[in-house]
Amino acid sequence: MAERYVRWLENLGSNDVPLVGGKNASLGEMIQHLRETGIRVPEGFATTAQAYWDFLEANQLKERIAQQLEELRKDQQKLAKVGKTIREWFYESDFPPSLAQAITHAYSQLASQIGHQNPDVAVRSSATAEDLPEASFAGQQETFLNISGENSLIDACRRCFASLFTDRAIIYRENHGFDHLKVALSVGVQRMVRSDQAGAGVMFSIDTESGFPDAVLINAAWGLGESVVQGMVDPDEYMVFKPLLKKPSCCPIIKKKIGKKAQKIVYSTKDGEPTKILDTPAEERPYPVLQDTEILTLARWAAAIEDHYGLPMDIEWAKDGLTEELFIVQARPETVQSRKKASLLKTYTLKQKGKHLLSGLSIGNAIAAGKVCKLLSASEIDRFEENAVLVTEMTDPDWVPIMKRAAAIVTNHGGRTSHAAIVSRELGLPAIVGTGNGTEMLQDGQEITVSCAEGDEGFIYEGIADYETQDLSLEEIPKTRTQVMLNLAHPAGALRWWPLPSDGVGLARMEFIINNIIKIHPMALIRWNELEDQEARQKIDELTATWEDKTQYFVDTLAHGIARIAASQYPKPVIVRMSDFKTNEYAELIGGRAFEPKEPNPMLGWRGASRYYNEGYREGFALECRAIRKAREEIGLDNIIIMIPFCRTPAEADKVLEVLAENGLTRGEQGLQVYVMCEIPSNVILARQFADRFDGFSIGSNDLTQLVLGVDRDSNRLAPLFNEQDEAVKEMIATVIRYAHEKQRKVGLCGQAPSDYPEFARFLVEANIDSISVNPDSFVNVKQQIAAAEGKKG
Repeated sequence: MAERYVRWLENLGSNDVPLVGGKNASLGEMIQHLRETGIRVPEGFATTAQAYWDFLEANQLKERIAQQLEELRKDQQKLAKVGKTIREWFYESDFPPSLAQAITHAYSQLASQIGHQNPDVAVRSSATAEDLPEASFAGQQETFLNISGENSLIDACRRCFASLFTDRAIIYRENHGFDHLKVALSVGVQRMVRSDQAGAGVMFSIDTESGFPDAVLINAAWGLGESVVQGMVDPDEYMVFKPLLKKPSCCPIIKKKIGKKAQKIVYSTKDGEPTKILDTPAEERPYPVLQDTEILTLARWAAAIEDHYGLPMDIEWAKDGLTEELFIVQARPETVQSRKKASLLKTYTLKQKGKHLLSGLSIGNAIAAGKVCKLLSASEIDRFEENAVLVTEMTDPDWVPIMKRAAAIVTNHGGRTSHAAIVSRELGLPAIVGTGNGTEMLQDGQEITVSCAEGDEGFIYEGIADYETQDLSLEEIPKTRTQVMLNLAHPAGALRWWPLPSDGVGLARMEFIINNIIKIHPMALIRWNELEDQEARQKIDELTATWEDKTQYFVDTLAHGIARIAASQYPKPVIVRMSDFKTNEYAELIGGRAFEPKEPNPMLGWRGASRYYNEGYREGFALECRAIRKAREEIGLDNIIIMIPFCRTPAEADKVLEVLAENGLTRGEQGLQVYVMCEIPSNVILARQFADRFDGFSIGSNDLTQLVLGVDRDSNRLAPLFNEQDEAVKEMIATVIRYAHEKQRKVGLCGQAPSDYPEFARFLVEANIDSISVNPDSFVNVKQQIAAAEGKKG
């Protein structure tokens, strides 16, 4: 009789979904086949589908449920009443003695294995049709944590059975064509991982936003993992680059964002309430839940699970605070990004926008606009207007009917693996989660624009913005002899463009990471004790709170940003330009004014190479070098090439190469290549001498045009004179290509002109340029222009 009703997880596998549901079958599959990889799954058992059917039979529920569901089909408005009635029948029903005995006997055996009486267990629902790629039932049924004692276990099993008929589960099956009375409910009973005394969370073996397949995304919070699953908290977010996980010398963590983690779920000692929600102590919030070694362990496990199943996976993990061990507690197929067509990229571009109101985590790479509809409960569904922007604290599966009618979603709480984020992706909606105070800042009926097309951070703007969309078909892109590379600045944007068949990154702008993510002048971190600006000191303290060494904040943040760009194209080359702020731009960074002179003409002033060996910035440049070394050597992205901007003379080039070597970046060692920007006439005239010092040239056509023609590129009055196709400019470009090729050096050009002017693309091809680097949204057009030019050239 025990076999009829109970199976131990270790004896189950993927073929047992009809017997114990997708969730429990998956746990058994991992225990059986992945133990050798080091993956730990808490021991336990599962009730069978037959146990559920016998429970229904013993309590004569099947016909009564069928009658209630028939009432629902006649009138969908009766959903809440029908669901409540069916669940009440379950709560009032008794377990057949043989079934109850099988469950309690298995619980007793589990207690013997664990080594103490009445162990605390997790009781999870597992529907026999769930977690199939075409039908994600995630979050439809209930989970009960910290259940202890036979009576409490039996009651939790009863509530799991009843949760097959939550309102959200009923309507989900209705919408997806499942016969309610052909889906059974298996209950999984596992030893509790004491993550209430450590942390837990969710991870995906694919980037949930871009579909980038070579990343593992991990979300983590203090306490039990339900806080992350339900979107209650703003969790830590870590990203790991999978291809380098097998290299023991590498630590391929390419993102670490520490969340606020304001609350956590822990054990409760109150009768009838096994868990409770607490405010996270202030001293815990700023610190990461996981150490680097633990992040890498989980990432390796995610990769192993994905390899075993042969598809991207959605995984829940937990850390035991008593033993410090990590465990996998659930794994199911990822159902959004893995099913998207990779042959089409839809892009969104903001043309004109209103006042910035609010920010949060960006979900969905899209833009939408509409009127705010602020709801505090899913029961307010009648108030929701079609295509409004749903604004609420957080969502759970009860909100799905409302979310389906929304143009976009904004929540106060949650991370990239929260319910709101997952469902928004499934529905194809832009969402901004974790705003903190969206329900306070936004008013009912207010017109807003929700922009998730500007990187990791999502922005809410006042009014209905002007934006355009464009579909890029990857099937129509021709092959070319001339390499076409990308200009990238935003790390999140880099992952977004991974499907493009580019030849690498021709220009990765370091300034964007410093300005938008780091925000602090490097010298203000080095000489923080000497900084007199109290407001700047306070801001620096806030941003660097968890770094003992403030300079390490700059190094780590810059390295992770560069690494994400480099990972998006690995192993193709990624050319990273060292900082090229002008003095007026540097001064705008936090603490920057104390370290920057006021110059009458910053465009021709203390910029680029001249800063790197100068005592006024030499220490700041050393931090940039440390970041490059971390990205190349520690993280392992050796496809990174350094590029030096605005290098005026060969003598200056020697000084820069000397400083690079002093900071552990010696050209030629560990495969390091160093390029130079060609943007000054002297770079062309003395190209042969520069070629003796550098591995390649990248033509900056804007600055080169400005300096060849003597035209300020920012002057409106002189705009008609600024022409990259001027004969003098083209002669300079052709000359540097010829001189560089004499020395077997590669030459690329990064600029917009080839996409704007077909004849300019043709000129570059005829001049035998090696590569052209363009903004991603111009890639397809430029490829076509080059293919046409190469066809004419023969």
